[in-house]
Amino acid sequence: MTTALPSASRDVIGALRGRLVVSCQAREGEPLHGPVHMRAMALSALAGGAAGLRLEGPDDIAAVRAVTDVPVIGLWKVGGSAVYITPTMAAVHAVADAGADIVAVDATGRARPDGSTLADVVLAVHESYERLVMADVATVEQGLAAQAAGVDLVGSTLSGYTGAGPVPLGPDLDLVAGLAAALTVPVVAEGRISSPSEAAEALRRGATTVVVGGAITRPASITARFAGALDAVRASRPGAEPEVAR
Repeated sequence: MTTALPSASRDVIGALRGRLVVSCQAREGEPLHGPVHMRAMALSALAGGAAGLRLEGPDDIAAVRAVTDVPVIGLWKVGGSAVYITPTMAAVHAVADAGADIVAVDATGRARPDGSTLADVVLAVHESYERLVMADVATVEQGLAAQAAGVDLVGSTLSGYTGAGPVPLGPDLDLVAGLAAALTVPVVAEGRISSPSEAAEALRRGATTVVVGGAITRPASITARFAGALDAVRASRPGAEPEVAR
């Protein structure tokens, strides 16, 4: 049994309803990795009209929290197990302590490395912080189980990332629609959304809010798409020069 959330926490969902959340993340070793760059990226996203942010790691969360009060979905990718999105209670507390309004966790039903359960996460976040919990799932069944555990939002984030096969190219909008039809909690469309039209379609399919990441915040990937398109044209021309390694 969890505690009733204060109106301020409920208002977080209202602020995101029908609007865009931008995921600002950079892996270690990438030029934009680190709180200084992610703070600048987050502020740029907000200047463009984002209503909220999804941030990875306590340092980035705290750095952005210090300069804005928009809703923040926080997570921490740690450990070497299959469950790596906020996989332990220590990570949950660190994300909440850093200032996240919503703590995102893997909710695929796979064992968490510290033996905690999704219900444990919900209880801690609700009672200790009066914040919200977002379940990152890959199937409707996982979404239903997460809702039963007491989460506040369910996202399509992990669709395509839990199996042995290749990751699909496009977003799983069918999962978004399935979650929206099956659940009573808000649904977050997230994962491989690469165009405004796909984001809009996710809302039409029933999403409460839409998270877009790499299509906005990963300059190297964006540049590679454009460079690849030009490379293809150049390679198709008669007498084309050999491809130059970058």
